[in-house]
Amino acid sequence: MAGKAPEEHRAAVMVSEAPPFWWTKADWRAWALWPFSFLYGRIAGYRMTHARRASVLVPVICIGNFTVGGAGKTPTALTIARAAKAKGLRPGFLSRGYGGSLDVTVVVDPAHHRAVAVGDEPLLLAREAMTVVSRRRVEGAERLVKEGADLIIMDDGFQSARLAIDYALLVIDTTRGLGNGHTVPGGPVRAPISVQMRYASALLKVGKGNAADAIVRMAARAAKPYFTASLKVCGENDLAGRKVLAFAGIADPGKFFRTVESLGAEIATGRSFGDHEHLSDDEMADLLSIAERDDLLIVTTSKDFVRLAGHHGKAEELAARCRVIEVEMAFEDPQAPGLIIDRAIEACRERRLRKSRKPG
Repeated sequence: MAGKAPEEHRAAVMVSEAPPFWWTKADWRAWALWPFSFLYGRIAGYRMTHARRASVLVPVICIGNFTVGGAGKTPTALTIARAAKAKGLRPGFLSRGYGGSLDVTVVVDPAHHRAVAVGDEPLLLAREAMTVVSRRRVEGAERLVKEGADLIIMDDGFQSARLAIDYALLVIDTTRGLGNGHTVPGGPVRAPISVQMRYASALLKVGKGNAADAIVRMAARAAKPYFTASLKVCGENDLAGRKVLAFAGIADPGKFFRTVESLGAEIATGRSFGDHEHLSDDEMADLLSIAERDDLLIVTTSKDFVRLAGHHGKAEELAARCRVIEVEMAFEDPQAPGLIIDRAIEACRERRLRKSRKPG
């Protein structure tokens, strides 16, 4: 497989598991799927509205989004956890473990588990705080409480309607917004926006684009506050003027490519893979071959890197050659994460008080 020229990688940056037409103006494909989107939306909306949500003893903060795909949930969850630890709390992450194979509730050990078992995001979360992976969210939340967590941070799961949430922060990317605005399968929206907005506590705008303006106005009409933030590259940057091979298997590879270019690097070859995709030996050998042939520095995301960790052969060789571009979510208001935690704690107290007043 030949390497893509820089102009070719720009045409491929939106490649992911989500169809590209989801992220452009609604066309005939979105409208042809509208009956299925309508049915999906009705079921998802009914589920969010009428499902019985289990309650746990500690505050629950959910970092979610309106759409399928990445908007910056994991970096946001990490920022909230750091703020919680600064307050003297012991936060714990709850993840479904997308991309992992385990079907049991387990406390993630980053020194023992691999991404193929627990998923890539839980491995990143576990570096910061205790992390439990569970397909059954209530069981996972109860395990976190048993292990001593006094604050639960859910990475995704807003639409699952399994667990009582004290504060739901919905992250929205200002470049992609809601895409074509249609519900799955005709678009990326997970449930009717009006229903999702009802259960949201606040929005987090990420970036400086204008694709989220309409949803922010809708939030304002619903008396929902919003915060603003941006993804900030961690550590020193010495990529200016360097020619690189950039690869990413995340929901929005284009965001990563733009970050690399913002650091002054020239992307000579760019490769996009499916979200959470584990690369084959042939794909990894191809990346290594291109980098060697064209004398390119290999750069990738932290999620892609942890999928290589713990393996031997081509994965170990590729990991050794990779420069990881680490990012963190920087809130415009540094006090915002602490405020979110305080409101979640207050909401939890009110939830438990209401429950104690119920007869029986």
